[in-house]
Amino acid sequence: MAASLYIAGIRKVFGKADKAVEVLKRIDIDVAPGEFLILVGPSGCGKSTLLNIIAGLEEPSEGAITIAGRNVVGVPPAQRDIAMVFQSYALYPTMSVAENIGFALEMRKVPKPARQQRIAEVAAMLQIEHLLERRPAQLSGGQRQRVAMGRALARQPQLFLFDEPLSNLDAKLRVEMRAEIKRLHQLSGITSVYVTHDQIEAMTLGSRIAVMKDGVLQQLGTPDEIYRRPANTYVATFIGSPTMNLIAGSGRYTGEKATFVIEGGVLPLHCPARGAATLLGIRPEHIGLVDQSDWRGEVLVVEPTGADTYVVVKTAAGNVTVRTSPQTSVCPGDAVGLQVAAQHVSWFERESGRRVEAVQSVGARVPGSR
Repeated sequence: MAASLYIAGIRKVFGKADKAVEVLKRIDIDVAPGEFLILVGPSGCGKSTLLNIIAGLEEPSEGAITIAGRNVVGVPPAQRDIAMVFQSYALYPTMSVAENIGFALEMRKVPKPARQQRIAEVAAMLQIEHLLERRPAQLSGGQRQRVAMGRALARQPQLFLFDEPLSNLDAKLRVEMRAEIKRLHQLSGITSVYVTHDQIEAMTLGSRIAVMKDGVLQQLGTPDEIYRRPANTYVATFIGSPTMNLIAGSGRYTGEKATFVIEGGVLPLHCPARGAATLLGIRPEHIGLVDQSDWRGEVLVVEPTGADTYVVVKTAAGNVTVRTSPQTSVCPGDAVGLQVAAQHVSWFERESGRRVEAVQSVGARVPGSR
C-alpha cells in the first residue's frame, strides 16, 4: 500500500555562526499516498537537499519527515523503506542486469525462486527481458536508466525518490523515459518524489508541483494551477515555455469603462488595482496577431517549431512573445497589432511580484476575449 509523506517545518543550515547558510527555510508539504510530487527549481534552490533529507542522507536542522505516520528523522536510510533513482545510474559494473535488479532482494535474504520471479516481473514491466544477461557496459543510456529503475522497483518500497534521473539522456530519450516513468508510477501506485530543474518534466510527470527558489517554497499545486494561476512573477516566468509575458502598466476606471494603460497603448482590461503600478501577465498562446489594434509593434523574430510558430514582437511596452499557428505569414519587420484574451490574463504587484486576484468584469464584453 502506498505511504503518505509529510514534510513539516524543514530547515537546513550549513555552516555555523557568521558562515551559516540557510538553504531550506521551513518547507511544509503534505504528500498523499500514491501521489507523484515534483520538486522543481533552478540549481541551488534546495530541492536536492530536501530530497536527501527525505532519504536520510542529510539531517534537517529543524522539522520532521513523516513516512506512513512515522517520524523518520534520525532513522538510517536503510530503515526508511525507500528506493532512490539517481542522475548517475550507480549500477554494479561486474554484475549482470538481472543481478543488479535483484541485488537488494538478495541482501534482504529473499529466497532465490521468489527473487527470480520478481526480477522477471520487473524486467517485463520495463520491457528489458532480453537484456537480463548483459552487463551495464553493454547497455545504452536509456537501458541503464531502466535497469536503475528496475532495481528500485524490485524492492516494492513505500516511497520512490528520483534525483534528476533523465539529465544524462539526449532529448529524444528523455521524452521516451518521461512517458516510461509516468506509466510505471501508474502501474505501481507508489508514492514518489521527483527532483528536476526541467519545467517540462515537472508539468508532464507530476500530480502536484512544488516550485522552489532560494530555499523557499513559492507555490504548491497541480500542473494546471501552477500554469494558469501562478502565485507570483517568479513562478509565472519559470513555468511555461516560452515564458509568460509581463507588461507594466496601471489600471484606469471611468464609470463602468475599465482600461489598462501601458507604454504606447491602452488595453480594454479590468486591472484589479486602480491607478497602482501593476504587471499584466499573458501566456504567449493568449495573445493574437491582428490587423487592427491599439497595441501595436514590429515583428523581430519568427521561430517555427513545427506544431507552433513563436513570434517575438517589439512594442513600446517591451518585447512580447506570441504563439501562433504554423501557417502564420508574418515576417521580421512587419507591423502587427496585438489582441489579448482577457479571461486568461494574470495580475501581479510590481514591487512584490505577488499575484493579485482579478476583479469581475463590468459593462460590455471585453474586446479580444474568447
